[in-house]
Amino acid sequence: MAIQNDREFGIPQSTEEKVSELIQRMNLDEKIGQMSQLQAGCGHIPDHLADDIRHGRVGSVLNEVNVDVVNELQRISIEETRLGIPLLIGRDVIHGFKTVFPIPLGLAASWDPQLIKQTCRISAQEAASCGVNWTFAPMIDISRDPRWGRVAESLGEDPYLCATLGAAMVDGFQGDKLSEKGAIAACAKHFAAYGAAEAGKDYNTVNVPENELRNVYLRPFKKLADSGVASFMTAFCDLNGVPATGNSWLLDDVLRKEWDYRGLLVSDWDSVIELSVHGFTHNDKESACEAVNAGVDMEMASRSYKHHLQQLVDEGRVDLPQIDRMVARILTLKFDLGLFDNPYTSAADYPALVNVDHLEVAQQSAAKSCVLLKNDNQVLPLNADQMSSIAVIGPLADDDYEQLGTWVFDGDPHHSVTCKAAIERLVGDKLDVRYCKGLQTTRSESCEQFSEALELAAQCDATVVVVGEESFMSGEAHSRASIDLPGQQVALIDALAKEGKPLIVVVMAGRPLTIENILDKADSILYAWHPGTMGGPAIADLLFGFQAPSGKLPVTFPRAVGQIPIYYAHKNTGRPVSDVNCLSMADIPERPEQTSLGMASFHLDVNYRPLFPFGYGLSYTCFEYSGIRMARQQVALGGQVEIVADIKNTGHCAGEEVVQLYIRDLVGSVTRPVKELKGFQRVLLQPGEQKTITFTLHTDELAFYGRDMQLNTEPGSFQAWVGGDSDARLMIDFDIYDDE
Repeated sequence: MAIQNDREFGIPQSTEEKVSELIQRMNLDEKIGQMSQLQAGCGHIPDHLADDIRHGRVGSVLNEVNVDVVNELQRISIEETRLGIPLLIGRDVIHGFKTVFPIPLGLAASWDPQLIKQTCRISAQEAASCGVNWTFAPMIDISRDPRWGRVAESLGEDPYLCATLGAAMVDGFQGDKLSEKGAIAACAKHFAAYGAAEAGKDYNTVNVPENELRNVYLRPFKKLADSGVASFMTAFCDLNGVPATGNSWLLDDVLRKEWDYRGLLVSDWDSVIELSVHGFTHNDKESACEAVNAGVDMEMASRSYKHHLQQLVDEGRVDLPQIDRMVARILTLKFDLGLFDNPYTSAADYPALVNVDHLEVAQQSAAKSCVLLKNDNQVLPLNADQMSSIAVIGPLADDDYEQLGTWVFDGDPHHSVTCKAAIERLVGDKLDVRYCKGLQTTRSESCEQFSEALELAAQCDATVVVVGEESFMSGEAHSRASIDLPGQQVALIDALAKEGKPLIVVVMAGRPLTIENILDKADSILYAWHPGTMGGPAIADLLFGFQAPSGKLPVTFPRAVGQIPIYYAHKNTGRPVSDVNCLSMADIPERPEQTSLGMASFHLDVNYRPLFPFGYGLSYTCFEYSGIRMARQQVALGGQVEIVADIKNTGHCAGEEVVQLYIRDLVGSVTRPVKELKGFQRVLLQPGEQKTITFTLHTDELAFYGRDMQLNTEPGSFQAWVGGDSDARLMIDFDIYDDE
């Protein structure tokens, strides 16, 4: 009666009231329909899909980006169904839509939350102009195994960086309000620990102790749950023996009850019916039962909910109130997106796709994502005024498609500008730019084009060789056992190095590669990941000094596959390795005693240090860190830790540095990592300029889950480092005490 009176007086209903009223009008078949997400026809509407929508059997459609088709789908759902409930339209908008930005791992190398937010805002606007209102991004799985194909889609190995950049992506996708034009719902995936799959194989099993799960793998998800991400997606993997899509501890106890997350939870593609493939259930009916009771609101692609939930409710194995709660979350998102008020899309209401502004951001993000790994004798930047010719060589130097990377469904390679094309545009009026592929593809074993490449290199003042992985070699289901440069690319680099000319290697790849075998061959190495639509102009600007590189590694680079997993935030162990107790094969006598081999945690046949540490990246200038200090080195629980340091540009050109703060808790109730990232700031410095950088932490930010699985900051001794990567040496000690 109160609601009716409110309506009579024009008082608007709350979303909760609207959802409740709508659920009361729905029958069980319609509720189950809202819990079902089906594949679209990709440009047309199959008869069976249209029929299912008319009968209220569909709550969401995915993979349709033709705006006219999307509008027709919405029209059927609104005008030809009993209740007129609009559809969620899902799409994997991972690192761009029509304008393609660097892969997420590349974007993470920018360490620039505001820039990443901007790329996602553009992605959302372009996708929304085609009727998409829900994306399955960001992927915030902690990724410490570069063999895993989906490392390309990740934000790296560190919980703090991943959480910070993931939150920026959500802000970009969702905007200030989901109902505003150009906003789309984001999705935190894959819940949880998918990045820890055994052997780096996609879909593989995961075993992570709860303490490690909470301290590492769940942290980004908690951050996004607290910051209002609209949806979560379950992982394909099993987690400690229970597949994530049927894991009631993970989905109900942790996500719903402990975290009080109220957004939509969707399965991954077919992951509900795959519960039986895991050996967790007998059949699709049992799979539906487990998934629903674990808390999965919507089933993606498969139809076990549609076929079995009615019977499961009739049998009393699934409670109707549980169904109502799940449907309420789905309807709430639809109301929040404004779909009930404005379900249709007019492309004319949005900026043009792949417009000049979007391309400018794409170029900026590609440039900031590139990481300069080596620059001997300051070969870079190249000076076009002191050269007459340059050789551009390599299978990826002029490939508009491959530079886009994995997870590109909607990007058009015709919009891409390649390295060759960009260099020609930039310096073609000054230099003779000569091009040869050298290899047909990155995987080619034939060396028949080497002679042409070598002849070209011999005639030119410098050589830029663009190598790496084709885009299909990373991404979902594209794991690799060897992560060397594939094919004969190393042989090509070896041959070019023998020409004695300056050799710049640009690597485009979806993961960290084991490139120690080219390190001494190249004068400079620029790691460009898969840089997207404007990768070429960004790389050209960096090569010729129109912009200085500022990217930093979001993952540790191994020397060899046998070091994996290798990450900076490892535990100390009882016998930590150091330069003192580490031996190489050459150090070992002919018949050593078994107890004489260092007795430390390392591999005998490879240097214990990574090839490049987390956070690493060079510039065209040098930065000097000094003067680390604290106003108070004893801080009470509940107080603020303030750490100050000075940074100076000691070089001859301007540069942007990512200043990083690392912390170590020296003694804990459970062992703590040797270092943990706790903050970072981007700072632009002119030559000779010095700035003071301040990091402020609440003691709560030093909390971790102990043996009791409770989150607490423990009093004790700490160390802090400030520097340009995780090998930072500028350190100060401080203490946290309990004043109670």
